Amino acid sequence: MKQLGARAGLALAVMAAVMGVLLFAPAGTLRYAQAWVYLGVFMGASVLMTLDLLRRDPALLERRLKGGPKAEKEPTQKLIVRCAALGFAALLVVPALDHRFGWSAAPPGGAVAGNALVAAGLYLIHLVYRENTFAAASIDVAEQQTVVSTGPYAIVRHPMYAGAALYFIGTPLALGSYWGFVPAAALMAIVVWRLVDEERFLVRHLPGYVDYRQRVQHRLVPFVW
Repeated sequence: MKQLGARAGLALAVMAAVMGVLLFAPAGTLRYAQAWVYLGVFMGASVLMTLDLLRRDPALLERRLKGGPKAEKEPTQKLIVRCAALGFAALLVVPALDHRFGWSAAPPGGAVAGNALVAAGLYLIHLVYRENTFAAASIDVAEQQTVVSTGPYAIVRHPMYAGAALYFIGTPLALGSYWGFVPAAALMAIVVWRLVDEERFLVRHLPGYVDYRQRVQHRLVPFVW
């Protein structure tokens, strides 16, 4: 348990460092208040979720630590994850450049709303973790895995991606940039790509998933799609 906690702590530290570089280096300054608040919201939520998993479901935390292109078995998913990594970097770099060169300026109230969306998205992901112990970072079907149809899974089939969508939408506002919606839109397209390909995989490999798709009609947005 201590070793898992140390690995998770190191992963969080690396994430914070990478996000800090992606935000402050392109901005050309550390005087970027929106970035500090956003980073605090994101990392604070990430630490709380990690501590909860370490206490309640260390097996899921172990699975979440094994992400990235190498963890994917399907060639298409390897490509999708690489594209998502580039998209996430752009989601931070573009607003930082916007802050530096003054391409746009979202109002202060937008930053508050953006951070609220970021927090809501991360909270929805937290609910997914609590409901589904098989919510790994890669597309796979574990031994003894079953279909989860309770909690947020009773509303949409991919609530984790719904939480990510809220996070993507909130990030440009939180960072004070309208131009940040360009990479946010690209990331949304990548999420849809991953979701559709993941469903093909689950239909083939996860018993009961076909019936679940018939019971829960919407993939990502309730009553829409």
